[in-house]
Amino acid sequence: MAKTALILEGGGYRGIYTGGVLDVLLENGIDQFSSVWGVSAGAMNGGNYVARQHGRTMRVMLAFRDDPRLMSIYSLVKNGNITNPEFMYDEIQNRLDPFDNETFNTSPLPLYVVATDVVFGGPAYLRVAHMPEDLPKVQASASLPGISQIVEVDGMRLLDGGTADSVPFAVALGLDDAKAPEGYEPADQAVVVLTQDRAYKKPLDCEKLAIRSHRYDKFPYFLDALKTRGQRYNDQREQLFELEKQGKLLVIAPEKPVTVSVAEKDGAPLLDLYFQGRNQTLARLDEIRAFISA
Repeated sequence: MAKTALILEGGGYRGIYTGGVLDVLLENGIDQFSSVWGVSAGAMNGGNYVARQHGRTMRVMLAFRDDPRLMSIYSLVKNGNITNPEFMYDEIQNRLDPFDNETFNTSPLPLYVVATDVVFGGPAYLRVAHMPEDLPKVQASASLPGISQIVEVDGMRLLDGGTADSVPFAVALGLDDAKAPEGYEPADQAVVVLTQDRAYKKPLDCEKLAIRSHRYDKFPYFLDALKTRGQRYNDQREQLFELEKQGKLLVIAPEKPVTVSVAEKDGAPLLDLYFQGRNQTLARLDEIRAFISA
């Protein structure tokens, strides 16, 4: 059987779509992946999937979508993070909707998350091997430029993985001389979950606010990564869909443009997007099973 990676794009609250996809996979015993790769919200989704915590993404996003303890301008002014790390990575993680560290740590399925090295401007591919010790790697992957503090992990200064590699199929498949984590064996194929529809094009100036903040003027390589992100993302998606035509990837993506924002406060569109992910995956279960077992 071919080795199949599972790759999860980020996108803030758009990640509830991915939550719907993964819940259906768990319900139907589809877990025969050789590795899971997550970026930003996809890193959180990946952790929940490996820990087999059905519904956790949906519960957390709906329960705390409008809670100022999680995300607020006050938090941004107070500590430099629009998302309060103490509430997100301690209160929720350990008490309000506890992460299942034991199941995660005993799973044979490896999780890799993507962050961006602020000094060098390139991707950092990090193995999340043990929780809660590796939680800072997930936090780094989800720390958006301009509205989050830099997270230090193993001597690296890190921010949102989407800046350098939004959909890490190249590293998962061993393409383009991408630098894989030590000991990683490339997959033969991958299931990719996107959080934007297939026709989506990212604006070329998508990171203009982070650039204009001047927070990264001392990091020229990171600034260059911010300036080129939109074009690199669009080019990456073209390569992704070409590999899909070749049978190397199976892509699951929203069928219509996603109106949910990165920091959505309204529960109705969030729940609708969750069920879009569920319904699309249910409709393609046989196709997904056949692809993985090829």
